[in-house]
Amino acid sequence: MRSNVNKNLITNLSARSPFAEAFRALRTNISYAGLDKSLRTILITSAGPSEGKTIVTSNLGVVLAQLNKKVLIVGCDLRRPALYKVFSTTNQVGVTNVLINNLDPAELAQPTKVPGLFILDSGPIPPNPSELVGSHRMKELISRALEKFDYVLLDSPPINIVTDPIVLSALVDGVIMVVKSDATRYDNARDAQAKLEKVGANIIGVILNGVNMSSGDYYYHYYYTQEGEGDEEAKK
Repeated sequence: MRSNVNKNLITNLSARSPFAEAFRALRTNISYAGLDKSLRTILITSAGPSEGKTIVTSNLGVVLAQLNKKVLIVGCDLRRPALYKVFSTTNQVGVTNVLINNLDPAELAQPTKVPGLFILDSGPIPPNPSELVGSHRMKELISRALEKFDYVLLDSPPINIVTDPIVLSALVDGVIMVVKSDATRYDNARDAQAKLEKVGANIIGVILNGVNMSSGDYYYHYYYTQEGEGDEEAKK
């Protein structure tokens, strides 16, 4: 596993860091938000590209798995996959293969070095990503994954770029939107929120990413300026 994996997964490398603590707080908030209805399937998206959603998804997966839960992260960006870069795995098989061949997602899920955490990346880039994401088999993929995993996290494309996350939002228990400090425009974030609300998506929270920490935390800030979601940054 290449060194950039540890840089991306600070929650696993430095469990006592402020960054890791922020994700544990997010994990607790998700538990409270699901008191009436369990939030087992969560879509993580953003208004635009390069806002850190894949890194956020990955680190959320780590802290959920640290509760001795079995977690699957599904790479639903069939146009610009990035999940395999975070975990230094391969993208030869994944969501595309599951949808086209009607396979069990658990069979193609790749284990990570974090106990209990698995990933199912996008697989080969298809010519018709929107049709695949919007198919009935996508709903079946999530249902079948829930038979084997406690949590299923969907790493989706940006809302204002393609319609895929809007479609996917109807298939999950909750949606988390990532916005990046000094990068995400206010009107773009509001547009993304409006699109989700229009289809009745359950928005359970917004993560502010890329916040410049105090000098004592520059060590973690530095890590997230080096590697990211296909050159995305995820500094908290």
